[in-house]
Amino acid sequence: MTQTTTDRPAGRASGAVVPVLAFAGIVVAVMQTLLVPVIKDLPQLLDTAPSNATWVLTSTLLSGAVATPIMGRLGDLYGKRRMLILSLSVMVVGALVSALTSDLLLMITGRTLQGFAMGAIPLGIGLMRDMLPREKLGSAMALMSSSIGVGGGLALPAAALVAQHSDWHALFYGAAGLGALAIVLTLLVVPESPMRAEGSFDLPGALGLSAGLVLFLLPITKGSDWGWASSITLGLFAASAVVLVLWGVMELRVKAPLVDLRTTARPAVLFTNLASIMVGVSFYVVSLVLPQLLQLPTSTGYGLGQSMVVAGLLVAPLGLTMMFTAPVYARLSAKYGPKVTLILGLLIIAIGYGAGLGLMSAAWQSLVISVLLGAGIGLAYSSLPALIVGAVPASETGAANGLNTLMRSIGTSVSSAVIGMVLANTAHTVGGVEIPTMHGFRVSFLIATAAVAVGLVLALFLPGRRPSEKPQLRAGSEEDAALERAEQVLRGFRGRVLAADGAPVARARVTLIDRRGRQAGATLSAEDGGYALTVPAQGSYVVAVRASGHEPLASSATHAGDDRPVDLDLSLPGETVSA
Repeated sequence: MTQTTTDRPAGRASGAVVPVLAFAGIVVAVMQTLLVPVIKDLPQLLDTAPSNATWVLTSTLLSGAVATPIMGRLGDLYGKRRMLILSLSVMVVGALVSALTSDLLLMITGRTLQGFAMGAIPLGIGLMRDMLPREKLGSAMALMSSSIGVGGGLALPAAALVAQHSDWHALFYGAAGLGALAIVLTLLVVPESPMRAEGSFDLPGALGLSAGLVLFLLPITKGSDWGWASSITLGLFAASAVVLVLWGVMELRVKAPLVDLRTTARPAVLFTNLASIMVGVSFYVVSLVLPQLLQLPTSTGYGLGQSMVVAGLLVAPLGLTMMFTAPVYARLSAKYGPKVTLILGLLIIAIGYGAGLGLMSAAWQSLVISVLLGAGIGLAYSSLPALIVGAVPASETGAANGLNTLMRSIGTSVSSAVIGMVLANTAHTVGGVEIPTMHGFRVSFLIATAAVAVGLVLALFLPGRRPSEKPQLRAGSEEDAALERAEQVLRGFRGRVLAADGAPVARARVTLIDRRGRQAGATLSAEDGGYALTVPAQGSYVVAVRASGHEPLASSATHAGDDRPVDLDLSLPGETVSA
């Protein structure tokens, strides 16, 4: 699963690529919090029982979890821009379905389609890696990664304003309009990436992962309704464990798996994904606690008595701070590395929740908490794709970041279930209505702090940057980036592809095959016939060449694994006569 190129090179990435991709990420994230202002009214609006109404939220979560790694892999194989547009198109269709109905089943169908757009986040990160120069990549990926929180934070006040002054279906019309705008901007501004992964789509792997995720996330989201010790909840958890284990065994035997578990097991990837779950847990706690605290009436003795819109505005700085943190992250990461930046972000989150235990008595204090947590979560979220990108081949960027985004989604799902259970079990009844208590809010903040502490321990196990190692995403010059590319070329084979008469052969496919018969690299020759292939390790290789109108060639070569290049001109045997 190494990278290669398409027949048509990508166009030059304009300066608008990053904001357009970030806008697409924000639009997708809006889907996650779009219905928060009307959650309590959904049973009445859909004329159904509260337990049935929760499927409107659960369906989006499940489809997003399934789509994220699958769309990432499809993007690696068939084009990330193409899959990004497909994701946004499915979201628009889903939003229109929901906008035109009040029927429960149709609403769930629409919300399921909307969840498929979550794959846009890793696809956008993959496009950035493929197109942007190194000195711009750090801040760009940070902004794209933070778009999950930015969209969620900004959607709260906007959705509250619409829900308070208009028909609630207008929320979906607005989402469809934003999605359509994101599609148009992507078509106009974002070129297709030339990077492609080798192999075919692993359909059995996709079905197995989808089944395992649904079986795992379903009892998490519905456990409060079904009972955490009920037979159906425990049975689904057991079934998910069996399915995921069997899926893992199958993926290890597939030549081109949906998820390369060997790559995922690398410490840099494994501990980043585990830390991502903890960051997801901590992010969602504040989104569940602060809006409720702000809107509870002052007659409770601790509620802050704010309207739905004001509560949304006071929480909105959470997303805005995450967005403005992206350039700060780029500078910090360039100097100290993404591991240090992740640890710093987690420390700030811990400070935010610790301070929040004593800052719940006034509306302005919620603003302080939002800013602090936004800064910490922004740094943490921004670090995650850089850690993943630095540990996987370019051809696996989409799938690897898709899996990382999935880990964050699992964290938010676990957070939603646990905090919902805590608030329900600590609530007291007033006039027949269950009201969350201050004790429940503080326990929720303590749970978030504990999750951050676990995340800190996991982050400490991440491989650090060696003193002699150059920063991977340094905010340096074009010359530095060119120098690194030159050094990459030195560590491998280089030469020219020539015809039998000595003429250069352009766009010949040159493939590097290791001693086990696995592809270790691939490229296309330039107009002058030149090519360069980086070797992954010392050893013997076969360099195979195919070109239109010429017989194929395979040549054996050995590389010592050091920085000295091996010059290897490849002369094709002769031309074939076309029929």
